Amino acid sequence: MPDQTQSHLIPDQPDSAYSWWRLVVSLAMSTIGGVGMWSVVVILPTIEAEFNISRADASLPYMATMIGFATGGVFMGRLADKRGVFVPLFFSALIMGSGYILAAYTTSLWQFIAVQAVCIGMLGSSASFAPLVADITHWFVKRRGIAIAIVASGNYVSGTIWPPLLTYGIEYYGWRTSYIAVGVFCICTMVPLAFLLRRRPNLNFVAGQSDGHSNRFRLNISPRALQTILVIAGIACCVAMSMPQVHIVAYCGDLGYGVTRGAEMLSLMLGFGIVSRLVSGMIGDKIGGVWTLIIGSVLQCMALLFYIPFDGLASLYVVSAFFGLAQGGIVPSYALIVREYMPAKEAGARVSLVLMATVGGMALGGWLSGLIFDLTGSYQAAFLNGIAWNLLNMSIAVWLLMGQLKSRRRSA
Repeated sequence: MPDQTQSHLIPDQPDSAYSWWRLVVSLAMSTIGGVGMWSVVVILPTIEAEFNISRADASLPYMATMIGFATGGVFMGRLADKRGVFVPLFFSALIMGSGYILAAYTTSLWQFIAVQAVCIGMLGSSASFAPLVADITHWFVKRRGIAIAIVASGNYVSGTIWPPLLTYGIEYYGWRTSYIAVGVFCICTMVPLAFLLRRRPNLNFVAGQSDGHSNRFRLNISPRALQTILVIAGIACCVAMSMPQVHIVAYCGDLGYGVTRGAEMLSLMLGFGIVSRLVSGMIGDKIGGVWTLIIGSVLQCMALLFYIPFDGLASLYVVSAFFGLAQGGIVPSYALIVREYMPAKEAGARVSLVLMATVGGMALGGWLSGLIFDLTGSYQAAFLNGIAWNLLNMSIAVWLLMGQLKSRRRSA
């Protein structure tokens, strides 16, 4: 086995120069592929008006896309474990690009939902998130936390870039033309990027360096139980997270500020989320995934509370920025926890399952918020619903921390 101090000179080893190059390519792929999560958020008001439907029904395409994204991510993660990440990335790029073009020609809400769920969510954009996060964990040991954060930030970079572009395209060219343009762009960029990620990691070396069995990372529960707990935590945190992220555009429209202001707030929120993810990645390398999860969950709960009394235009910009800073590190912390406590050879499937649970939470939360709005005529109750789910996530994170501390005392 090569000396770890020389690993930066060997392309197949973690923390090498190639690892950092691969990280850049993965970030680009995640940024482009992330459009699948955000395009449907931007066109929510447009779909509501075009098909003359309620806010809850207009939220269904987002919910369907996220459910497809979640289920597809687990499948893509397992495929990446067996065949390498290139295979799912290549085919998903072709399918997602074609899906956007096909969606532009739909004539009913249910046709649109089907294309969003299957082509854009399940078989398309899903490969550009969890499988890429799981893959990058194999290429880093010393800087795994920040590497995870950078790749996961691609989703937020995407959310910062795409909403303003799509808003402009919809305003001047219509949503159908904009969707066709997105589809062509995805095929032309993501397919070449996928070929740059054909090399597979040396899992024997990675497993020898860190497989989640040190005294620092040990819990007295089975991997299956831990997986289940993390799935529940992921759903809970993202039901809470979805309220501002999914409905901020519509919320601003209802308040009379216009959907363009809402799109700007979404970009601001996700832009600060990038900062949060990077900082959380560095923190995670120092204190571990569980502590990082607790910090993010507490801050997110505070941000949700601020949305209730402050609904002025200026204050919404400030609160949205704080929300982005608060919650950006939560989702990457799950991937770090999985790699701290579970085997490297199972990373693709296990990381994908947990991260896709967070996407499922976003889907559920997006729909619940729309339903609560229809029932109450206001988003205030929807924010309270998000806070309740956030408290569940916080309790799970604290329970994991207590188990970690108890295990360390027993080892000592």
